Amino acid sequence: MPFLDEVHQRVVIYDGAVGTNLHLREPTIDDYGGPEHEGCVDLLSLTRPDFVRDLHASFYEVGVDVVETNTFGAFATVLAEYDLQDRAHEICLAAARLACEVRDDFVTDGRPRWVAGSMGPGTKLPSLGHVPFAALRDAYEVMARGLLAGGVDVLLIETCYDLLQAKAAMIAARRAMAAEGRRVPIQLQVTMETTGRMLVGSEIGAALVSLSALKPDIFGLNCATGPREMTEHLRHLSHHADAPISVLPNAGLPSVVHGKTHYDLTPGELADHLSRFVTDLGVQVIGGCCGTTPDHLRAVVERCRDLAPASRTPYHEPSLSSLYSPQPIAQDTSFLIIGERTNANGSKAFREAMLAADWDASVRMAADQIREGAHVLDVCVDYVGRDGAADMDLLASRLATQASVPLVLDSTEPNVMEAGLHHIGGRAVLNSANLEDGDGDGSRFARVMALAAEHGAAVICLLIDERGQARDVEWKMEVAHRIHRLATERYDMRASDLIFDALTFPLSTGDDELRGDAAATIEAIRRIKAEIPGAFTVLGVSNVSFGLSPAARHALNSVFLHECVEAGLDAAIVHAGRIMPLARLPEEQRQVCFDLVHDRREPGYDPL
Repeated sequence: MPFLDEVHQRVVIYDGAVGTNLHLREPTIDDYGGPEHEGCVDLLSLTRPDFVRDLHASFYEVGVDVVETNTFGAFATVLAEYDLQDRAHEICLAAARLACEVRDDFVTDGRPRWVAGSMGPGTKLPSLGHVPFAALRDAYEVMARGLLAGGVDVLLIETCYDLLQAKAAMIAARRAMAAEGRRVPIQLQVTMETTGRMLVGSEIGAALVSLSALKPDIFGLNCATGPREMTEHLRHLSHHADAPISVLPNAGLPSVVHGKTHYDLTPGELADHLSRFVTDLGVQVIGGCCGTTPDHLRAVVERCRDLAPASRTPYHEPSLSSLYSPQPIAQDTSFLIIGERTNANGSKAFREAMLAADWDASVRMAADQIREGAHVLDVCVDYVGRDGAADMDLLASRLATQASVPLVLDSTEPNVMEAGLHHIGGRAVLNSANLEDGDGDGSRFARVMALAAEHGAAVICLLIDERGQARDVEWKMEVAHRIHRLATERYDMRASDLIFDALTFPLSTGDDELRGDAAATIEAIRRIKAEIPGAFTVLGVSNVSFGLSPAARHALNSVFLHECVEAGLDAAIVHAGRIMPLARLPEEQRQVCFDLVHDRREPGYDPL
């Protein structure tokens, strides 16, 4: 795409503030089209296009490469405050055409200019339940379609202070591009407060993990603070963001002078900061936000246009995230512990709380697992006779903000997983995808993978195909390679988005056909790690001991888990508080369990 080509070749410079500069023109009630619309700056593209045209021209005249459309709040959830919700497409289309007309006036000198379609955060936070995710997503889609039809060169999703809001906008942008038959880059910018976090409490690491999984073309920061307060967040992006980095700060922290908002940063000071971001941290896209004027951007253009961004070698660490903090999948000294007790099929106490609609008790069980050491929570509400989507909606809406660790959405029904995704601002895992009914359109595999790709989730992949659960090592590997090929080629996923569950049947039945299952699972884990670089592995460990006494189960689970970890297992769905170190098992119990796992039978000796 031409705009991205430009970003990769040199520093690209955006304009300054749209809203604050339009307010400086002091539009009257008549300019807004009446008292009921007073303050709706987005409407000025229709009622006073001369204001907007002049503003765009004033920035192009000082040498910027990109101007933003006057559409920061031009979508239904914001326009409804002025009873203009039905005019969102009209306003966005007009604003985009207006900016593109000005752009075309300035490209006559042969130098490319660009228009970014501005998509702001709105006034409602979906993570806090102010607006349903689907309603916000659909409102953004109308907005994005208007901007695309009007000719914008890039969609700028900016000033994001809620990860779930940013996801809604990203998904809407992609849907709009598919509907309009036109693809442009997506630039995504989050807003970090003076607290060092986003408004809902997200760290910059959580924002990067959750939102980079949706593959924005440019990732960065804007608004809330001046450039000084952004430095450490930009340093994190410089070290970890795969995409080009953007930064559009305010002209310093706002203050009130004579009853009006005032920004203290001078044009020269803004240029100083942005030049250092380019040369020290490798930032490739710069500009201004609130309080920045054409004078500010003239100084930035003069100082930064010919700078060469510092080279970066970002380190991508595959991770999950809660709304607040990231969690690496690969653990340095252990394995990723996925707490199993928030599962209606594995915990009687959780199931009873769910059936009684005691969601506070369910949340307490989640908190207990986190205190016991769980890095992630497995959440399953599937139960015969229940509306799983409704139950997941109620539970995920609570856990999304009340759990400090990422979530695994565990269900046999994709619509149940989707209900959970509509509440999760962090990066979740979908459990699970398999090839039981093939990989065609409408298959469970296709539905789960499409959900994961759209929402940026990781996926637990069960080694099951049309023949059933893979039993021997070669069969397991055949399914694993097939899933990996489909995920990467058809759904544009990375190997690190896949967490393979090699599965095992219980060893407790005495059935000769099942006695080698644990050993086959261990070898499959070893081969997945070797043959699919970057992929992860997981097990629901307790299935291996199903049917044994509680004491025997604890011993066998501990030994089997140890052997799997030695083979390369990355994650396990376990009760974190009941993991028993091998050193605490009596020698005889350890040996019997090792013999059972590896099927070491002799005449007169059967470890089972």
